[in-house]
Amino acid sequence: MSAPDTNLKTQRKRHIGALAGIGIAVAFAAILLAGYLVILADRGEAPEGADTQIDGRFGVEVEN
Repeated sequence: MSAPDTNLKTQRKRHIGALAGIGIAVAFAAILLAGYLVILADRGEAPEGADTQIDGRFGVEVEN
């Protein structure tokens, strides 16, 4: 059931601060996540080749 007296202008005034705070918190979390992903990508290492290379098509060793 809905409230008997709904005044949208009053509700907008009462909730604008909370909604703005939630928006700021979500933006801050997105910035932290992006920074974390950048740090992870920066610290990643390229895979090093093995001494013996295997051809994936036939399963035989490939000469280097």
